[in-house]
Amino acid sequence: MDKILKSISYIFHPLFMPILGVIFYFYKSPRFIPEEIMKAKLVSLFILTIILPILLYFLLKTLGKVKSIYLKTTNERIIPLILNCFVIIIVLQRIITPSQIIELYFFFVGILISTMACLMLAFFKFKASIHMISVSGLFMFLAILSIHFSINMNSTLALMAIITGAVATSRLHLKAHTYKELIMGMFIGIIPQLILVPYWL
Repeated sequence: MDKILKSISYIFHPLFMPILGVIFYFYKSPRFIPEEIMKAKLVSLFILTIILPILLYFLLKTLGKVKSIYLKTTNERIIPLILNCFVIIIVLQRIITPSQIIELYFFFVGILISTMACLMLAFFKFKASIHMISVSGLFMFLAILSIHFSINMNSTLALMAIITGAVATSRLHLKAHTYKELIMGMFIGIIPQLILVPYWL
């Protein structure tokens, strides 16, 4: 059980949630999007949101700014979160623009707001769960998409509910977060996505 719960934290790592949301969008969207454009955006996002953060982490570890990938202290979180904000801004300016795919644009705006909120809490020595921020933000985005496109995504949403619960259980079992940190993370993930709904729904 310990290995299973630990693997959940790796499989549903926050790095994977943004591109997972984009993949779900391309799969479920009734709009015609050329395959070449989808592939180009997915490759670009993979490089910017997964490969680049990993490289930046190793750079920060080499410089002694972080001790482990878990970012156990609030001080360790500050620089990675700032860098992540810049990465998301690049995505919004170069990869996902409002004139192309407005739903995904505001999905990433929501991610940026959540990241900034997590950063502000880190300055105040509060360690909100980034795992919960990412998975709950994706959950809410998919729920809104199902309403927006009037498509049945009950099975997907049920799976996301199970995944969200599994992630929360995993973080508690590993003693990475307290109940308060998990609940705060959930709200930080959900609320920005809800606030932005009127701009694209």
